[in-house]
Amino acid sequence: MNVSYNFEDIAPGGRIGLVALATDYNSETDLRRMLPKGVDLFTNRVLNANPLTIENLRAMAGDITRAASGLLPGIGVDVVIYGCTSGTAAIGGYELERLIQIAQPGVPCTNPILSAGKALRTFSAKKISILTPYDDMVNAAVADNFKTEGFDILNIEGFGLDNDIEMTGLPPAAIAEAAMQVCDPDADALFISCTAIRSSLVIEEVEQKLGKPVVTSNQALAWHCLQLMKNTCQVNGFGKLFDNALSS
Repeated sequence: MNVSYNFEDIAPGGRIGLVALATDYNSETDLRRMLPKGVDLFTNRVLNANPLTIENLRAMAGDITRAASGLLPGIGVDVVIYGCTSGTAAIGGYELERLIQIAQPGVPCTNPILSAGKALRTFSAKKISILTPYDDMVNAAVADNFKTEGFDILNIEGFGLDNDIEMTGLPPAAIAEAAMQVCDPDADALFISCTAIRSSLVIEEVEQKLGKPVVTSNQALAWHCLQLMKNTCQVNGFGKLFDNALSS
């Protein structure tokens, strides 16, 4: 067939590579609903196992480089996400970046704790409340990471779950109700942890009721990726954070 044509760039606004958990039931859908037109998400999955314990979270470190190497080989991505908040707390952000950049040298990397920390700072938030789906042991690891980042954790409460599929099955209304109960009156902002839960669907509702900024794991990741790609497209419907499109 003798036809002349030009190939189109299907992601002119940027290519995001997501290292997602094998048991992740939510991140791709959640991130895509927040990304502007022209930005696309490309996923490879890292081996992991339920129940969600510190030991199981740390065990996935051995497969992260392999998973990152499968993100658009030969074409490349503009930024890489490691898509697990509790896994970041267990493995550590610096180690995650090292493991990813073995496969994706020079490509900017982000994770939920790094991006959430940057997001919270755009609101000058110092004192924060945290809502999670996790048990107390995983909560302690998450809280320690945010303390290390310089935040004052007023309280952290979880649903006590240890299975990603159950986490995604949490009704958004239950997340919103828990957020209202958990957020301390003295908190500057509320952080809702976990890429597996559908918290992005209630961000604006909770912000309006609390009168405070709300940051969630996937929301912060989408926002930070747009920053790293210098993409200034407007994102509406997912909280005040996207009003700070190019804040640092």
